[in-house]
Amino acid sequence: MSGIAMGCTRICARFFEYDTPKIVHIRSFKVGILYRFVQLVIIAYIIGVVMVYKKGYQEFDNVESTVTSKVKGVVMTNNSMLNSTGNDVRVWDTADYVVPPQENGAFFVTTNYIMTPDQEQGICPEDSRSHQQGATCTSDADCPAKSQSANGIRNGTCNTTTNTCNIYAWCPVETDMEPSVPMLQGTETFTVLIKNQIIFPKFGVRRRNILDSFATNNTYLSGCHYDPVTDPYCPIFRLGDIVRLAGENYTELAVKGAVMGFVIQWDCNLDLAVEKCRPKYSFRRIDNRDDVTAKGWNFRYANYWNVPGNSTTTIQKRTLIKAFGIRFIFYVYGTAGKFNFVPMATNLGAGLALLGLSVIVCDMILLYCTKKREFYHENKFVMVKDDDALLVEDSVKSNYSYRDFNHSDA
Repeated sequence: MSGIAMGCTRICARFFEYDTPKIVHIRSFKVGILYRFVQLVIIAYIIGVVMVYKKGYQEFDNVESTVTSKVKGVVMTNNSMLNSTGNDVRVWDTADYVVPPQENGAFFVTTNYIMTPDQEQGICPEDSRSHQQGATCTSDADCPAKSQSANGIRNGTCNTTTNTCNIYAWCPVETDMEPSVPMLQGTETFTVLIKNQIIFPKFGVRRRNILDSFATNNTYLSGCHYDPVTDPYCPIFRLGDIVRLAGENYTELAVKGAVMGFVIQWDCNLDLAVEKCRPKYSFRRIDNRDDVTAKGWNFRYANYWNVPGNSTTTIQKRTLIKAFGIRFIFYVYGTAGKFNFVPMATNLGAGLALLGLSVIVCDMILLYCTKKREFYHENKFVMVKDDDALLVEDSVKSNYSYRDFNHSDA
């Protein structure tokens, strides 16, 4: 028989073997202790972690949510740069410092500003404090016509009084010099009412952060303020408290602005009364306090109006405001769990299957780590051959003998 044929015969013989478990009862105190310890650890994991901590007997659903907010508060500023009429007192209410009035999942509160009043279209000198290269000049050659400047388009002439290029722009141009302290003092006392509606669609459960128990006390909402210890479910928050609970200083944030995360967490066990499904609030700063450039949060907006010009025209004017402030962004997370037989059976079955690890661990120690590993190996594994297997083996051996005989004869 050729070598290929013999190789195929041996592969077939090996392929049609069958392994069956053999129970070997080993009386060993050390191995027995290890075996029970591993079993105990696995059972503790199944019960403590899988079934109790992770609630493996429940099915889960993720929260779907909407959030609306309403800010209240009034402050007054006194700045002679507010307008050209000499009236330097201005009152700021919600319509002034909450811009835009409604955002999707967020709100912004102005804490500082740079105001440029009574601007109109015309030609005026560029701001000498502009950070853009080419703002200053010594001659008309330094101001190429129709080139872009920081606040407008250069007209090709140099203003020798300010030593800056004349530009087509909204005049006078903005003086971009940030105040060192917040212009709106007292915004930390502003309050915001948060309305959070959630649903767990799989279970058909709807909840909101304004609890039903508040309806029995009409004066509660008018006087409560959120406190994580004394009043953890009040939906009215002071802005200063939000920043403080995030570990930040409100006065520092109010100068250049910041972005704050407002986290609402719903983790509900629907095997209990649905009234026990209540939110938990936490806060954190999103932007980096250590940024060197472009630090904080700001944007510009303008209020426009028209004034009479000559007999046939009107002049459009505007007040430009560069607003610094704190933008609060809502993050709503949560899951709800309820008893279901299918996940319970699945998790129990998977957990009980882990008990087989105790046998594997003990076998590895017995067969590879003990002094009597050869003795245990002989008693654990037994080779049994039936008649067909003996015939195949004899055939292989006879072919080897025949080949050796011919080889020696040659």
